[in-house]
Amino acid sequence: MNIGTAVRLRIIELCKTQGITINKLSIICGITQSTLNNIVSGRNNTTTISTIKKICDGLEISIQDFFTSDLFENLEQEIK
Repeated sequence: MNIGTAVRLRIIELCKTQGITINKLSIICGITQSTLNNIVSGRNNTTTISTIKKICDGLEISIQDFFTSDLFENLEQEIK
């Protein structure tokens, strides 16, 4: 799995855990709905750390909590 897919799946997982939609997440974290939709649909595989930080702030979790997931184990090599 690559990092873009892991980030996408983690956002979806966290929304399910917190019982919110992607649209609700966009409102609470101050990211446009189109940006979040592009991330979770896989059209954007290069999410910035500042965007992830905004998502974390909206979900009231730390960056460490975001990346503490089996999804981030054994990621593919990005440089080929």
